[in-house]
Amino acid sequence: MSKRKQHSPEFKAKVALEALKGEETVSELASRFGVHPTMIHQWKRALLEGASDVFARGGNRKPEANEDQVKELHAKIGELAVANDFLSRKLKPWGVK
Repeated sequence: MSKRKQHSPEFKAKVALEALKGEETVSELASRFGVHPTMIHQWKRALLEGASDVFARGGNRKPEANEDQVKELHAKIGELAVANDFLSRKLKPWGVK
């Protein structure tokens, strides 16, 4: 039994855009890209349904992580670095590196 092939979002978008162009039939695209025609129809439908979301955001993307979270994570890294340094100094007399 073979595993299902996982396609990247970029690949799906490329195939769906080719399908939207209409220069080739879905069967031709399926053989060219090595996917089932049903998948191309699903990706094309998803692209059409999700296209309005691109413009609904107004072009402004939210940052992936807010500044408070970044500061908190930097503080945690500092705490762990201090603890690691302390423990490494305490274990040296026992020959542990």
